[in-house]
Amino acid sequence: MTRQPDAPRHVVASGSDADTLLRRLSRDGWAVREGFALPDPSWDITGVRLVLHGRVVDPDTLQLAILAAARGAGIVAVCDPESPVGRALIDDLSRLGPVHQGVGPERPATVADLVPEQRALLDRLAAGDTIAAAAAAEFLSLRTANRRIAEARALFGVRTTREAVLAYLRQRPQP
Repeated sequence: MTRQPDAPRHVVASGSDADTLLRRLSRDGWAVREGFALPDPSWDITGVRLVLHGRVVDPDTLQLAILAAARGAGIVAVCDPESPVGRALIDDLSRLGPVHQGVGPERPATVADLVPEQRALLDRLAAGDTIAAAAAAEFLSLRTANRRIAEARALFGVRTTREAVLAYLRQRPQP
C-alpha cells in the first residue's frame, strides 16, 4: 500500500494565523482555495495537493471540512478549538491523521515519518546496494522502489537519493 504524505490539517484561532500557514503551504507547492466544498467529482484528490481554508462555525461547514479532508485535501480551519464545533472538528480530523493547532514552527522531517518500506530501502542503499538490488531484496518492483525513494527525498527536502540516504543516516537510531 502506498502511503501518501499526509495532507496538512491545521486548526487555528485567527485569520492572520491562517494566512501565515497558507503562505507557507503555498510556498511548499500546495494549491490554496477558500471554502470546503469540492467540485471535483473524483473521490481521491490526494495528488492534486489542494488545501482548503475557511471559518468553521456550524455543523454544516464542519461536515464539509471533514469530507474534504477524508478525500485527501489539506485543511486550514479557523475556529475556536474550545467550542463544541472546534472540539468536534479536531476529534474528527484526528481520526484521519495528525492535527496541528496554531501556526507553530515548521517541523523538519524525521526518520519516524518514513514508512517501513522506505526505511528498509534506505538501509539497503546505505549498505551499498543499488536501487534495483534493494527493490529485489525487499520484494518490490523497481518502479515502486523509485516511488518510495522519491517520497523519502520529498520528505527530507532533498534533491538526490544520495542526499536522502545521508539525511536518513544522520537521523536513524544506531543499533
